[in-house]
Amino acid sequence: MLQEEIWDADAAARYDSPGTGMFAPEVLEPTVTTLASLAGGGPALEFAIGTGRVAVPLREMGVPVTGIELSRPMVDVLRTKATESQIPVELGDMATTRVDGEFSVVYLVFNTISNLLTQDEQVECFRNAARHLVPGGRFVIELWVPELRKLPPGQTATVFSAEPGYIGLDTYDTLHQQVVSHHFTFDDSRQARHTRSPHRYIWPAELDLMGRLAGFALESRHADWSGAEFTADSRSHVSVYRKEGSR
Repeated sequence: MLQEEIWDADAAARYDSPGTGMFAPEVLEPTVTTLASLAGGGPALEFAIGTGRVAVPLREMGVPVTGIELSRPMVDVLRTKATESQIPVELGDMATTRVDGEFSVVYLVFNTISNLLTQDEQVECFRNAARHLVPGGRFVIELWVPELRKLPPGQTATVFSAEPGYIGLDTYDTLHQQVVSHHFTFDDSRQARHTRSPHRYIWPAELDLMGRLAGFALESRHADWSGAEFTADSRSHVSVYRKEGSR
């Protein structure tokens, strides 16, 4: 499964859920507020900008935002919210694509670094962030913690969400550090919709080493965008890496 095949026109049309899920104010507002603070008045670059879930409100807070995005259909949806002059976007992958200028913050939200399916590609993503940042700039990553402790012996799947009309589960290949996320949506009819996406999962310690290889030092790690403490039981983290050197 190629990422271009996953994020097609149908996925782009269904991606936004205004006011709910990851678009809910209690999810989005802390994200945008934290990123605006880290930008410190400077410009921001979003890897995998998608339909502009974060970029649009961040720009509305006065932060200049540029994006890199692999999926043309996702950018087409973004263009219904902001013009190219308002939020410039370069089509390409986040591990190698370059844009003009230097940035105070580069960010990558909602587990998207795991869409890169090899360790080498993930390391190159860090290096690409470093190329775009001013000395002392930050690279911010939001990522889930692999739930391997939930796997009983001999089992390869965990349910990460079960709610009315939706079930989500992950199937793990622990030998190759791969996981496929399965999303089942359904209503009162006998039909259900199944979509899936492949990922390479990353432990926090491995992520930190990737940062060191690219010239970053871990500045902070919290369990969410509101600054909750990161613990052994946290299901996700927001990690901030500072590029070595001073402004």
